[in-house]
Amino acid sequence: MVTEKRNHVDLLAGVLLIAITCLVIFHEWQIAAWMAPAKPVFVVLVVIMFTAQVRRSRKAFVAVALGLTLALAFSMADWRGPVLEGLRSAAFIAAFFSALSTLRNVAQTSPAVQAAGRFLSGQRPGRRYAALTLGGQGFALLLNYGAIQLLGALALTNARSEPDAEVRGHRIRRMLLAIQRGFVSTLPWSPLSFAMAISVSVVPGTSWAQAMVPGLVSSALLAGVGWGLDTAFKPRLSVTPQPQEPDGSWALMVPLLVLLGILVISVIGLHAITDVRIVGLVVVIVPVISLVWMTIQHWEHAPARSVATRVGDYVLKELPGYREELTLLMMAGYIGTVGSALLGPMMEQAGLDLSVLPPWVILVAFVWLIPLAGQVGMNPILAVTLIAPLIPGAASLGVTPTAIVVALTAGWALSGASSPFTATTLLIGSFAGISALRVGWVWNGVYTLLCGIILSIWVVLYAFVL
Repeated sequence: MVTEKRNHVDLLAGVLLIAITCLVIFHEWQIAAWMAPAKPVFVVLVVIMFTAQVRRSRKAFVAVALGLTLALAFSMADWRGPVLEGLRSAAFIAAFFSALSTLRNVAQTSPAVQAAGRFLSGQRPGRRYAALTLGGQGFALLLNYGAIQLLGALALTNARSEPDAEVRGHRIRRMLLAIQRGFVSTLPWSPLSFAMAISVSVVPGTSWAQAMVPGLVSSALLAGVGWGLDTAFKPRLSVTPQPQEPDGSWALMVPLLVLLGILVISVIGLHAITDVRIVGLVVVIVPVISLVWMTIQHWEHAPARSVATRVGDYVLKELPGYREELTLLMMAGYIGTVGSALLGPMMEQAGLDLSVLPPWVILVAFVWLIPLAGQVGMNPILAVTLIAPLIPGAASLGVTPTAIVVALTAGWALSGASSPFTATTLLIGSFAGISALRVGWVWNGVYTLLCGIILSIWVVLYAFVL
């Protein structure tokens, strides 16, 4: 009886998430505007259902959201505006997550993806770090956090084949760091990253197309510093590891590159002929690619029935199964939006005027404040949606809006590498058998500091020199 009731709740939650995704698409494509009022209602229903099922740490986020809503209602006459904006932010996050997870669902069952991952993890020590970092970027585009799960599992399988415990320990550490740093280096430029999607949403006058090139520079700096540290501080081993050659060739990466090419070309092509934002294109293009890819996977075995079954399982089981992640992300977006509406007037009453600060200080502060906030458990979504609306506009700072996005995404990436509360450090810690705190502060401590300094210089150069 309990299981049957749980299945009904999961089915309703899955259907509501699909409905929210469709409503967000309608909004981005300016279709059926009359349906927009249903979006915040659906978000509230999903949060209520998830709150009854998630663990206490997630319930705490919901409680904070309720507390801020009450505080806003008692302190502002027009409190409904920020609340609705917060619910729209939560709806967008839910839709973006739901769309991206379709690609993860299909990629995880692809033999080609598995073969490419095994090839990368089986590289010789001299090129393994670079291969996992660069290859990990491609996997991150397809699988998001699933890239760490897939490559991390394959890395452990590879490392366990090493009989010497000393070599095995160093190999696990270096491979896992390459995977994590490869992932975080995608955040400043990938059209499928929350870092880019949220940043361009909270900074008026920006788009992915404008931020892509400077984001790629940030990505290269993050990846380059990681590779440099790995090369400069290679462990001194008491034994010589046995050389190994990976199974297969670089041709195994071709399907992955083709898929990424289709994805990027589709996004750029549609962006050139439509007025729809990149995030609005992504939430349409990714599910379509996933559906076509799924059909190809099942082409020889009743494709229509197999695809229908998988889509049903996705809606009924997989999407509701992300209740922990979705509750955290949706509430982070809501809390940041509502909290910013509360904090702004408080700062004015206290006489705090950020416009008196030098513009370069504000931009560099983003690079450091976001990872620092991550050390006390503040999700980057919450940090960005809370802080970004409080700063003066780009024009008053004397910079382009894109410069603000570059600073935000740089700080977001550093938070992903160093915060003991992010999914990246938690996953790496679970694979390594150590705490996320040790991953963030010990394994990535020097890396974060060096990247912070270099990215701070890059942010200032881009804003005021280039």
